[in-house]
Amino acid sequence: MKPYLASTVAAIVLSGCAAGGPGFGQDNRPFTSTESGILIGAASGAVIGAVAYKQNRSRGAVIGAIGGGLAGGAVGAYMDSQKQDLEKSLAQEIRSGQARIDKMPNDVVRITMTNQTAFETDSSSIKPGFNSTMDKVADVVVRYQKTTLTVVGHTDNVGTNDYNQKLSERRAHAVAEYLESRRVNGMRLALAGKGETQPVASNASESGRQANRRVEIYVEPVVQG
Repeated sequence: MKPYLASTVAAIVLSGCAAGGPGFGQDNRPFTSTESGILIGAASGAVIGAVAYKQNRSRGAVIGAIGGGLAGGAVGAYMDSQKQDLEKSLAQEIRSGQARIDKMPNDVVRITMTNQTAFETDSSSIKPGFNSTMDKVADVVVRYQKTTLTVVGHTDNVGTNDYNQKLSERRAHAVAEYLESRRVNGMRLALAGKGETQPVASNASESGRQANRRVEIYVEPVVQG
């Protein structure tokens, strides 16, 4: 397992499925070396290895897209309010055990989606039945625009490392495309694929493998200056 470092940011975990699938976006390709060299981070820095969803994204472009960052003292109240709105919006999923929202250190909110399947096996296409939950997430993050979102794809250990790495990238891109189609500014989005390197459960059982097939969205406040 290769170690990766992630900053403390808000994570939205969307369940996925095993290895395989169509290409990265519409052109059937993985990330290029140029794209993979673009490091993303606004406040504390998002996931190492992330690439810009929009190639001309920079900190200045992000600040311009969101109309300025947050003052340091306003971050806590902003994230608390966002957490409350996410809880209200996802109340049905929370009641059914399909979502969990946690307050983390440093004004971080973590939303974990459980027992959901966003992708069919051998596919990077989001299942239509998952769209309503994605719509709710998009609605909240559009209203709380002073954040960046890093979408991170993961797989279980079925298949080769290289195959799973590319699949995780395609899944991250599919979710980013969906969010942009729901009015999330593309300048706020970044992508990363972690393949099978960051399991959250044992791959020895099907339930564990299902938990590991997922996409995470890291939501990070943009702090002015």
